[in-house]
Amino acid sequence: MPHLLRSTLWLGFFGLILAAWWMLAVASLDMGLDLLGRPGGIAEAMRRMDPRMDMQMPMAEFWPLASMWALMMAAMMLPTLVPTLRAYEDLMVSANGTRAGWAGVVAGYFGVWLVAALGLAGLQLALLFGGMIDMLGIATSRWFAVALLLAVGLFQFTRAKEVCHGVCHAPAMYFLGHWRTGFAGGLRMGSGLGGFCVGCCWGFMALGFAGGVMNLAWMGLATLFMVLEKLPQIGHVVTRPMGFALILGAGVVAGWPIISGG
Repeated sequence: MPHLLRSTLWLGFFGLILAAWWMLAVASLDMGLDLLGRPGGIAEAMRRMDPRMDMQMPMAEFWPLASMWALMMAAMMLPTLVPTLRAYEDLMVSANGTRAGWAGVVAGYFGVWLVAALGLAGLQLALLFGGMIDMLGIATSRWFAVALLLAVGLFQFTRAKEVCHGVCHAPAMYFLGHWRTGFAGGLRMGSGLGGFCVGCCWGFMALGFAGGVMNLAWMGLATLFMVLEKLPQIGHVVTRPMGFALILGAGVVAGWPIISGG
């Protein structure tokens, strides 16, 4: 029975991730977008539309945006939780952990990212009506994209990134220092870990505004990198190289020829 419960929980966990990716892919197709989140046909006309001319467009309303960001959090951030859940399982016997606690960690972690999704939806609307991005969340100026790439790249070298990544990279140490039993205890620990994870990974969410928040290719690459960042074996060696890559990317984008007022 314990093995059946473990298998059921893990299958449900991965099923949630797959469902989120599937729903995002369907939404992207329904909007007429390609893999890079670029529009065609009707979607192109929507992209060029001034949002102030039609306040009923779903991408200009808070709750549809919040729902989309919540799906993105499930698709992108839940995979990064796998090493943390494995660390919890390693402590279950020696520290009196339970499957309820395991589920609590998932709920607490995801709950924090759901709150982050609300904030990101509000930020997207502010950027949209401020003219910084278009209806599909694509930067309207290359200089805005440059600023995002540069800011996230530089953040990779900061003390804040080091502290937050340290917790995410070694969740067992966090568990040992904050151990609580049962679902409530797992919820509390998961919330704490989620807070550090937001501090560690916020930049990769913000980068969605550089190339479009419905860019599935970017989402996949960002998810892969964030998973690698949290792996005990290599997580500590990929953070700064990514910072250099993003700064270099900012330079490349800044050097693009101006085509249409960007």
